[in-house]
Amino acid sequence: MKYKIVQDFPNDVLYERGDVCISIYMPTHRYKMENQKDRIMFKNQIQKAERSLLQKFSKKEVEEILSPLYDLEQDMVFWNRTRDAVAIFLNREHCIIYNLFREIKELTVVSNSFHIKPLIRVYQSVDKYYVLGINRHNFKLFYGDRYNLTEIESPKNMPDEITEEYRLTTIDMSKDGKAMYSTGSNRDEVKKETEKYLRNVDRYIWENYIKPTGAPLVLVALPQYQGEFRKLTNNKLLVEKGIDKDFEAMDINAIKEEAWKIIEKIYLDRTEMLVNMFNNGKSKGNASANINDVVKKAVEGRIDTILIESDKILPGIVDMETKEIKEMPLEDVETDDVLDDIAEMVLKAKGEVVILPKEKMPDTTGVAAIYRY
Repeated sequence: MKYKIVQDFPNDVLYERGDVCISIYMPTHRYKMENQKDRIMFKNQIQKAERSLLQKFSKKEVEEILSPLYDLEQDMVFWNRTRDAVAIFLNREHCIIYNLFREIKELTVVSNSFHIKPLIRVYQSVDKYYVLGINRHNFKLFYGDRYNLTEIESPKNMPDEITEEYRLTTIDMSKDGKAMYSTGSNRDEVKKETEKYLRNVDRYIWENYIKPTGAPLVLVALPQYQGEFRKLTNNKLLVEKGIDKDFEAMDINAIKEEAWKIIEKIYLDRTEMLVNMFNNGKSKGNASANINDVVKKAVEGRIDTILIESDKILPGIVDMETKEIKEMPLEDVETDDVLDDIAEMVLKAKGEVVILPKEKMPDTTGVAAIYRY
């Protein structure tokens, strides 16, 4: 079995259940000088999985199950290309890896289903966003949340239309902020190439980052590029308010500060709306924070939106037949996080899962579910 790096969330493999489902999360580093630390940490995670599996399987069988992880630990090409974290999911048939732009805590879980709540936090949290800085020469993309902003290094599969060196002879800005093109010989051709360049960047960012995550995009560019890009974009999640500055003249902390001023209001409004929906639904019997009621509705596929506390873990498993929770010690090989199981069921039923910090949750149980009518 060969491991595979994936980007789509949720990947179908995450819904698979069986006697072995190993979930490994760990922070990583972008620079080769620190990659050795990552491999040591990963080896420690493998050992945790080994100890857990040995409660149930023979040493030989454990070695066969973990074979893809042993190979991955030796893959220097992989470790030299990590970003800020990795999430690895292994069962008897598949091994998939997410290379993440957001730091996550170290965690290894061995159970009968995958532990996906930390991954949901990356893809479903309401505080995540992207920042695109662009001008006539190049562009940079950043990924951020309430705490950090990180530059995304250009992947090798970027289309040639974008990676080719692109330069305009001149672009001037008129008094009304519109772009003025001049080449001395072929003004129309320069404008055409500019539009092609912007469309390619727009499409690439949308298909590879914004569409898979549903995160908003903040544009950082001088007014002439703001106007041109916004006229051509098909990105439905481009935030109306941008940062009218040259991104190359700003350091990453300055970009983060100004971008968060824009995103914070969206984050607070979105959180307030979800909490209000829950409170209104609860008063009408269409929402609940009772964990037993929520589990039943999740099994029945009747949850439209669920809010889950980010760092809370409820050890146990959900009995799909009785729709009840069986409490179990976390160190047991078959134990999972009940909140994680709920999130998985809601996603599978095409519901929305939103991860919120403890202080933003409307209740203390760790869940707040809004039911389908």
